[in-house]
Amino acid sequence: MTRTTTRLVRLAGGLLIGAVVLAGCSDDNAGSNAASSSSAESADEATAHNNADVTFVQGMIPHHQGALAMAQLADGRAQDPRVIDLAGRIEAAQDPEIETMTGWLETWGEPAPESMDMEGMDHSSGSMDMGSMSEEDMATLEAASGAEFDRMFLEMMTEHHRGAVEMAQTEIADGSNQDAVELASNIVESQTAEIEEMQSLLSELGG
Repeated sequence: MTRTTTRLVRLAGGLLIGAVVLAGCSDDNAGSNAASSSSAESADEATAHNNADVTFVQGMIPHHQGALAMAQLADGRAQDPRVIDLAGRIEAAQDPEIETMTGWLETWGEPAPESMDMEGMDHSSGSMDMGSMSEEDMATLEAASGAEFDRMFLEMMTEHHRGAVEMAQTEIADGSNQDAVELASNIVESQTAEIEEMQSLLSELGG
């Protein structure tokens, strides 16, 4: 093999190696760009929402807070262990949901509703008042105990749950945020089952 031929072979080999390296870099860049695009799409999905989503979350947070206030009254007042158990399950389920929905509003850049306490259960208008109790109702429940408390708690929580189900059904129909719609579906399923449970307990307790 002549020197000229040898140089040509080496040159061709170098060009081939360079092409392979460049192709690898191009694939790496494409993969990196695809990952960045996927992350951006995920972020967009997390923040995508409409007015129905905001209305649902801003209304459901204080509605849940009202349920928590009622459930917390069961300790030391309720007599039937099934009522005590139900109150505990309601508190365990809805407290984390409040935190989740509060986080959504922060992510969406939307204002959170004012926190409710046991003296602020009555809402004047809009979806926030569906199924809620008045201050007088709350005071009456707080003053009750034993079988009377059990009956009142079941009756009031049933109405409160019905309000939540109505709010959730509106979100399912009109909302656009996937997480919010999924939560609404879970609320409809779980609270409808609890309504049936409470109605059965009321029948047994003579309510």
